[in-house]
Parts: sequence; structure tokens; C-alpha cells
Amino acid sequence: MPSSLILLAALAGGCPPYVKGGTGGDYYNADDARGLTVVESYHFGPTVEALQRGQSGTLGGDISYTLEHFPNHPRALAAMARLALRLRKDQVPGARFGVECYFQRAINYVQDDGAARALFGAYLLALKRDKDAIEQLEAAVAAQPGHAAAWYNLGLARVRIKAFPAALEAAHKSYAMGFPLPGLRQQLKAAHEWREPESLDPVVTH
Repeated sequence: MPSSLILLAALAGGCPPYVKGGTGGDYYNADDARGLTVVESYHFGPTVEALQRGQSGTLGGDISYTLEHFPNHPRALAAMARLALRLRKDQVPGARFGVECYFQRAINYVQDDGAARALFGAYLLALKRDKDAIEQLEAAVAAQPGHAAAWYNLGLARVRIKAFPAALEAAHKSYAMGFPLPGLRQQLKAAHEWREPESLDPVVTH
């Protein structure tokens, strides 16, 4: 979904856009990140990230608080997605919004954040929403061509829709970057679609 439509869908679905306050902003911006240590110390320590227990409240509440201040916090986004999948809920207890809303807020706020889109794509892939996952993962690798995990997940999603040449291309890119999981290669071999790469384009990592 184009970014403008993502924003409209978010607003229509009761997902207000992120508004920067006194503490927070872009996770990757050095000036914005000055308050990151405080937020993480009280709301996103190791026990929260490991989904063991909350620090200042509920587990979902602490992750939500972190994302309400730093919407594109990659580890908090990943934790929210893992918790939602574990509980099989669109909105986890204690969270202010549904998990997709947190991803939409992150993407709308920093539209060229390839990591947020890669995580969203992985979450959609886990839900077997393959076409939606492909859209996010293609945007992720366009923004961040060196994201090996995004290429890998893009390959998995393309295998599911039987787009084998495109899946093979994604596999070659992922493995050329050293991605360790063999599952994508194995799936392509099982479908008799695996080919060793003849040559590899230079990998851009940024």
C-alpha cells in the first residue's frame, strides 16, 4: 500500500499518527535519541524485550510506552510483533493500539526506514498475508538493499505465491550477504527451482 494510503487507512482505523513530544522521535536520529536511555531504562529492559515480564506495568504497556515515544524503535517493534503472535491477538493487553498500528505509525513517521518495513513484512508473513508481506518487504529492500533478512523473507513470501524466479533472486541476494538460515534454499530445492548463482551484483550495505 502506498504511504499516503497507509496513512489514510491508519486514520480511518482509529490509529492516530505519531506526534513528537518533548522526549522521543526518530530512533536513528542522534538528537532525538537523547531521551532513549531513560525510556529504555524504565520500560524496555532485557526482561521486557525477552517478553518475560513488564517493568513499570504490563508487558504490553511497557512496549507500547516505548513505541509511543520512539515509533520506529526496531527492537520494540519486533517485541510487540512477537508478543502479538504469541498471544494470537491483534492488540496485546496493556497496549494502546493494535500491532499493525504501531508499524503504520513508524512507517508514516520515517518513510525511508527499511528496518521498520522489514519487521512489518516479517510479521505479515507470519500471519500468511503474503501479498501484504511482499509489498512491505519490497519497500524494505528498496530503502535498505543490504538488509539480508528482508531479502530472505521476501524470498519465502515469493515462494508461497509460486513466483519462483523472483524468489530465487531474493535468495541469491540474501545468501550473498551471509544470511545463515537454509530454509529458503531448501524450499526452492523442493520445488525444483533452486539454481546456484552464476554471478552476483555488488551488495550495497547501508
